[in-house]
Amino acid sequence: MASIDSSYSISGSGPAIIFIHGIGARKSAWDKVILHLENNFTCISYDLRGHGDSPKGELPYSLDTLVEDLEALRLILNLQKIHLVGHSLGGMIGPRYANSYPNNVLSISLLSTAAFRTKEDQSKVIAIVDSMNQKGIEPILSTLTNRWFTDQFIKDNNDAVEFRLQQVIDTNPEVFLEVFRIYAETEMSPWLNEINQPCFVLTGENDGGCNPRLNKLMADSLPNSELCILDKFKHSILIEAPEIVGSRLKNFLLNL
Repeated sequence: MASIDSSYSISGSGPAIIFIHGIGARKSAWDKVILHLENNFTCISYDLRGHGDSPKGELPYSLDTLVEDLEALRLILNLQKIHLVGHSLGGMIGPRYANSYPNNVLSISLLSTAAFRTKEDQSKVIAIVDSMNQKGIEPILSTLTNRWFTDQFIKDNNDAVEFRLQQVIDTNPEVFLEVFRIYAETEMSPWLNEINQPCFVLTGENDGGCNPRLNKLMADSLPNSELCILDKFKHSILIEAPEIVGSRLKNFLLNL
């Protein structure tokens, strides 16, 4: 399948970081995180195919399709070696890219993502995809809200929550279900141990689908990794805790 020309944004200067967002999000998801890194790094965020301003391309997608889009972006920008930072599905695309193109990658940060899921873990995620296929996406938004945000944040930041949910609604339903399927079906455990670059594994303490148990297994499997669990947070750490995420990433990257 042909790669697409992804819509991207660039700020800062220094070694290049490419930021990879998750399901139904946009490149702007990284804006507040990038504020903490652009003094030291060239920060590139982009819209996945079918998201934001990037073209939809041909369906069906695969994880490797999304990897090839990332490689096409690297070539367009004429970057040699890159740091990768991915959230959720982006935290699967980044490691898979490093597995396919190891000579291009300096480090990988895997934020709020999952591997080593049990059959029960995976069935819960697939059940959400099945439900959205049957009932549509909007009736499931409350389920996503509670999986993504802490109760206090929902109470205090309704506009931010509604903005994130509107991004989901504005994403082509076929695309949203396709990338959610990839997220549900991807299992990184067979090849994570092949990644030798320094890795930063970070998740929220109360992220149900990408929980500390799974992230500890990921960190143990990766030959060169650092694990960080953020107290109290759920899945949407880029929205709830961009200052914390940005500072932890900066600390990791500057100490490589």
